Amino acid sequence: MVALVHGSGAARGHRTEPVSAPVPLAGKEKRRPLGVADLVFFVVAASAPLTVAAGGVPQVYAATAVLGLPVLYLVLAAVLAVFSAGYAAMSRHIVDAGAFSAYVAEGLGARVGTGAATVALIAYNSMQVSLYGLFGVAASGLLATQLGWTVPWWGCALTAMALVAVLGYLRVDLNARVLAVLLVVETVAVIVFDVAELGGGGIESAQVLSPAAVATGAAGAALCFMMGSFVGFESAAIYGEECRDPRRTVARATYVSVAFIGVGYAVTAWAFAAGTGVDGLVGAATAHGPELFFVLADLSVGTWFVDLTRIFYVTSLFAALLSFHNVVARYFLAMGRKGTLPRALGRTHPRHGSPHIGSLTQSGLALLVVGGFALTGMDPITTLFTWLTNVGSLGVILLLTLTSLAITAFFTRRPREHWWSQRVAPALGTLLLGLILVLSISQFDVLLGM
Repeated sequence: MVALVHGSGAARGHRTEPVSAPVPLAGKEKRRPLGVADLVFFVVAASAPLTVAAGGVPQVYAATAVLGLPVLYLVLAAVLAVFSAGYAAMSRHIVDAGAFSAYVAEGLGARVGTGAATVALIAYNSMQVSLYGLFGVAASGLLATQLGWTVPWWGCALTAMALVAVLGYLRVDLNARVLAVLLVVETVAVIVFDVAELGGGGIESAQVLSPAAVATGAAGAALCFMMGSFVGFESAAIYGEECRDPRRTVARATYVSVAFIGVGYAVTAWAFAAGTGVDGLVGAATAHGPELFFVLADLSVGTWFVDLTRIFYVTSLFAALLSFHNVVARYFLAMGRKGTLPRALGRTHPRHGSPHIGSLTQSGLALLVVGGFALTGMDPITTLFTWLTNVGSLGVILLLTLTSLAITAFFTRRPREHWWSQRVAPALGTLLLGLILVLSISQFDVLLGM
């Protein structure tokens, strides 16, 4: 049964008691409970460090012409840290695989919670499925250059889809081990790139760290683009039922993840400016796109590093696919338990304890969408990846704003936390996230390349 706190909660006007321990996912097989490190692996893998470094950062520079991306990454990290104060406090009272939807339901009512769950499903499915386009192209190119094999992008995408489906069906702690290995490898690659570029031109490019550099382009569109880099940081609460101590583990993992992502990507954005020079940054990003990472790395590190990082780029995308798949499967699980979707989705595997029906459902949806794009011959990058990623990012910003508002309402009725986490942080988070949402919508044409 769902581990939502005793009774029906705020949706029915009853007092909600704190959760002292989660109700574990069903399963006969004894599984290692997840700790802070496991959750950080899930969260940071969803943000895909090498994918953001090679594809995301150059794309934002090219599309928005904002030179101050390092500053904006730190600003976003600060906003999400404020949001996380209330979010982490909420996780100490509600442990639910639906996270966002459960929090919104408790704070704003069952109907709004159901709407939030629907938005979450659409957003996370969009993000997950969009990555098959990018993965397919990257893997196809790697096979062609390294082995001389000609494999269509959709063939690579379907192969990855099958492997993700198998891993999603199996034990969640096995998924954590797979993600851990992939995350360490790609993170080391990004650090090597950063050190190499900043060592050659870090001081000369330091002007991108000034607030004035933020006003050089479409900052609103840049914020929405960059929010996609953070997507997944909030997913720690989704695994609360599988943690050894959700009251502490979720909060710690969320803060660590926000800091890791924000500071790490700010440094990487600065590294690109150091590599190209500030004056030539936007032009180089426009001309080379995702290849800019490899062009600069070839000059500063060497061809051997480029060959390795192209492999790590593909594994980075796979790690993100697997992480998002797990998030979507657990949203299906939560909505099935509550009866807002077929109750079969709320079942867990009797042996593995995984949300296996939700996992298979997500794989089926991905197959339909990717198959549709492949059959129609649409470009997997400019359509499948770009369209669905932007829809997913906007949906997550909306969810964050609603959740922050719900947390404010929840603690207004039940003051039981520190004044900062129960009142100030949620209210401030609602204001700041709402501003980002408005700016993103106002410049959404830039996001779609129009």
